[in-house]
Amino acid sequence: MFQEARQTAIERTGGSNLQEAADDPSINELSSSHKKKKKKTKKSKHIRKHKSSSDESSGEGKSDVDSDSEIGPPLPPSFKPSFTSSSSSESFGQSVPKEPESKRLNETDHAGDDDDDEIGPPLPPKLVRSVTGSKTGIETENNGNSKMKTITPSEDEEDDEDDGDTGEENDNPLNKIPTSHEIVFDHGQKTISALALDPSGARLVTGSIDFDVKLWDFAGMDASLKSFRSLRPCECHQIRGLEYSPTGESLLVVAGNAQAKIIDRDGFEVMECVKGDQYLVDQASTKGHTAALNSGCWNPKVKEEFLTCANDSTVRLWDINSKFKHKNIIKTKSTGGRKTIPTACTYSNDGRWVVAGCTDGSIQIWDHNKYAFVNVAMQNKTAHTNGSDITCLRFSYDGSSLASRGSDDTLKLWDIRNFKQPLASNSSLPNAFPMTDCVFSPDDKLLVTGISLRKNEKEGKIVFLDRESLQVVKEMHVSESSTVRILWHPKLNQMVVGCGDGQVKLYYDPDKSHRGAMLCLVKRERKVKQTEIMASQNIITPYALPMFRQGRPTSTKKFEERIRKDPVKSHRPDLPIAGPGTGGRVGAKGATLSQYVAQQIVSRKPDPYEKDPRGAILRHAQDAAENPYWVDPAYKKTQPQTVFRDPDEDKKEEEDEPGPVWKKKKLG
Repeated sequence: MFQEARQTAIERTGGSNLQEAADDPSINELSSSHKKKKKKTKKSKHIRKHKSSSDESSGEGKSDVDSDSEIGPPLPPSFKPSFTSSSSSESFGQSVPKEPESKRLNETDHAGDDDDDEIGPPLPPKLVRSVTGSKTGIETENNGNSKMKTITPSEDEEDDEDDGDTGEENDNPLNKIPTSHEIVFDHGQKTISALALDPSGARLVTGSIDFDVKLWDFAGMDASLKSFRSLRPCECHQIRGLEYSPTGESLLVVAGNAQAKIIDRDGFEVMECVKGDQYLVDQASTKGHTAALNSGCWNPKVKEEFLTCANDSTVRLWDINSKFKHKNIIKTKSTGGRKTIPTACTYSNDGRWVVAGCTDGSIQIWDHNKYAFVNVAMQNKTAHTNGSDITCLRFSYDGSSLASRGSDDTLKLWDIRNFKQPLASNSSLPNAFPMTDCVFSPDDKLLVTGISLRKNEKEGKIVFLDRESLQVVKEMHVSESSTVRILWHPKLNQMVVGCGDGQVKLYYDPDKSHRGAMLCLVKRERKVKQTEIMASQNIITPYALPMFRQGRPTSTKKFEERIRKDPVKSHRPDLPIAGPGTGGRVGAKGATLSQYVAQQIVSRKPDPYEKDPRGAILRHAQDAAENPYWVDPAYKKTQPQTVFRDPDEDKKEEEDEPGPVWKKKKLG
């Protein structure tokens, strides 16, 4: 490179001086030395640096020898370079004294640690390093030798072992069940037939066979645990199912009628499905169900779509934006091609499969990706006993397993990849309700279901079964009646159980659960303010005159406060007098009403006009004539003078006028 630059300069200048300088041997030597220096710098980049007490003298000698050949400013006297390979020392033309092999091994280990892992000042010479996988360490002495040292387990290691034990305990699925605390919601007196929790876990909805649906808000409730709304969405039809949409905005209500309803979070109706024509034989020609509904659920992937099944042997898919006709229809058929009634239906977690359980004991699965649901994708015709209802179908959270609960007292677990034989089965779980639930635990290791009471049994309970074998691993007493509906929210880690006596029980653990029912328990129960409203009919006349306008009804509290401010109305009546009397009141007489009336009768003066009412009126005639007040002043100027006849004149005329002849007195 230097030669090329020199040649370029000569060509550009063309001077003889530069040509002579190029022929000078001193310049050639300078270029060769420059090349050697570049090679030395490249080699020095790969040399490891290490401090050692044995290399102090050699290091100082090296710095003196290399001071002429190195590039840059001289190194400080305290700098002690070390070289791990003989080739690097030979390149500088220096001899390195041999060291003991154990010391070199130790130094290379330290050098590797310092270069790769450690940052900062070097570690102290006496350091005990614990060896991974054993309870021994290597202690380095000043003389360079190393010896093994036994290390006793410390308190930190014991704490780590304890943490490992607790970790094993936490892995046990039974320890994750929230059963330490219980809350009771009183819905009514009839069996709880439907339960629903929204995805966020803020609201609980309960439905019963008494036609009522109640909404409970955990954040708005206090310790009184009262629902904020109660309604009858389907009039006098039993509630069969309730389920929140994946977004939590809408609630699907499935009742004993043929029309499913969608209500919002506050209980107001959003949509009602249309009812089909009962006189059409082909169910595909009808726009909706023609018989009572059995079950329903939302599509987990399409938020506007939901599914219902009914006693008309059909499963229908609906769109929330089209309430006048179903989106698609599926006809359930038995082995011989005849109609069979679906009693339970659900979607898979990814929304691909549509599953229905029928009264002939079969479980039928259709592919949702196909537009026409003519042929089933998978089916098991002998999944449960023929003639028994399948009360619940539930997919696991991993989506590979399907659990089915039947009224033949069985619970079975299926693998949808091999749908011919169940993975496990349990046939000792009594079931007497057409809506008994089964749910998976949030970690997918347990299955939970309710038990129906038989005759003379009084212990209602729920059972926890191992997913692999479906063997009962735990039983929990709930109430004195059957347990029908069960929910286990994965986010809250709280369980809700609906019982046959109308009570809803919620179980939680403050250490394992989150929010939910724990939000309302910290609030004190509000005191009821006994305020009475004046019960009177109030006619509102906003445009009436002020003299005719009625005031608004007020509570008795404000009315009493206003009266207390009035000194006349707030005056206390006088107490009865005991004794001779005080304050001008005579105690001996007039203390009672009868004494007062008798006293007034005795002291009253006789009235001369008592028997002459005409005279009592005419006694005021002279005063009225002299001082007119009512009518006469108005007509004073135009009133004519009254001329009355004297009654004495009438008497005289009667005396003077002879009467008839037959009335004259006969003489003699």
